[in-house]
Amino acid sequence: MVGFEELRRPAGYAVRTLAVAACYYAAARLGLLRELTVGGAVFTPIWPPTGVAVAALLILGLGCWPGITLGAFLSVLSLTTPGPEVLGVLAGNTAAPVCAALLLRRAGFRTGLGRLRDGLALVFLGALGAMVVSATFGAGVLVLKGSLAAHSFWPVWFAWWVGDAMGVLIVTPLLLLLHRARLPLPLARWKEATALTVVTCVLVPLAVYTPVSMLFLVYPLIIWAALRFQLVGSVLCALLTSVVATVAATDGAGAFAGLNRIEVMVKLQAFNGAMALTALLLSALITEQRQTRRSVEQACQELAEVLEHLTAGETPPPRPPTDTDGLGDRSWPTGAP
Repeated sequence: MVGFEELRRPAGYAVRTLAVAACYYAAARLGLLRELTVGGAVFTPIWPPTGVAVAALLILGLGCWPGITLGAFLSVLSLTTPGPEVLGVLAGNTAAPVCAALLLRRAGFRTGLGRLRDGLALVFLGALGAMVVSATFGAGVLVLKGSLAAHSFWPVWFAWWVGDAMGVLIVTPLLLLLHRARLPLPLARWKEATALTVVTCVLVPLAVYTPVSMLFLVYPLIIWAALRFQLVGSVLCALLTSVVATVAATDGAGAFAGLNRIEVMVKLQAFNGAMALTALLLSALITEQRQTRRSVEQACQELAEVLEHLTAGETPPPRPPTDTDGLGDRSWPTGAP
């Protein structure tokens, strides 16, 4: 039995690695559907593979990092013939998600995103902080290779950094939600959910594609989704809005018409970033407040039961240990082969 288990472990690790590589590659192909050219370099406003990589490390453990490297190599191979400089790109694309996972682990991050500190950690450590690594590696390799002029380093670096950060802010929370989802899905407030979906599908294209800049109209939708459906509602709403805005920006339509590429990049990334931050932090704050309220209500109910037993001259029954924050297991998977 022990030998059989030892044989299964390497096989399971190989399957997980290949699955991560396949998901990374599929997300890369999806992200490459929309591109912008800045400083002579082509970049994607949202780079989903980075979000996939961070989510994989959080769910499966740090041991799945070879899958990220393999997926990044396949992505580069599908675009061009790789040279020696590809090693720097692969190193950056692997090191940045690993740094994000390590920083989040150090900060006590919990994949349920049920606390404000979890949202802040994902934003400032996992996205904005760790993605400096991939942007620096990527833009630096292009300069050293001679494919990028030195004066174009910072525009390309900024575009690379924001694209990776947006992948973490939008894709990682969605994948963490899917990992924790359980069937059957609750159908409470389905009428309101349907109404929110219809209004979002109508209002978001209107706000993005109208010649008058009305992007601010999406924020009431984000607030509505966060207040009523917490993270799942706000993340899905932010995802739809980001996709529509990215399509409009790369086409130079609607609110992005008449702008040069630098202006399009700055406006799009500022809008996507502000929207993702609002959705993530507001939903985390609301979830934390609701969990605190439930904990207080439970404590009051237990206290009332204890007083009832004491008044009747009875010994209160022992209470089983409970998860005080309602977030379940805090442990991290090791992901070791």
